[in-house]
Amino acid sequence: MKSILLSFVFTIFLTGCGLETLTIDDYYKKNLEDVSEIEVVDGSNGNSRATTNKEEILSFIKEVKDITFIPAEDQSERDGFLYSITFYEGDKATIQFVLNEIGDDYYNTEPDIEPIVEEFFSAMSEQD
Repeated sequence: MKSILLSFVFTIFLTGCGLETLTIDDYYKKNLEDVSEIEVVDGSNGNSRATTNKEEILSFIKEVKDITFIPAEDQSERDGFLYSITFYEGDKATIQFVLNEIGDDYYNTEPDIEPIVEEFFSAMSEQD
């Protein structure tokens, strides 16, 4: 009886928050191939870098589009971020997210997105 009750409570907990595991591809309501610019901001110092190089954009998207964003148990508000990523189509920002947050929801990623974004950021030219 205890195991049934425990299973029931666990199921309610998982579905109660209403968050689902997703990918950038799931969250992005447009065609990722239409992204024309990616901007990355380093949260530790505010440095911003961007690229409009289609090959670099598609390579980055290929690396991150299937990363699984798993809802974090702790959804309490946090301050700061490591990196912020913004996708643009033309002059319009179409999605902005940080490594552990999409919209107002917090996630863990599998595999870890941080080294991929760090490497991408390091390879980009600094913006003035």
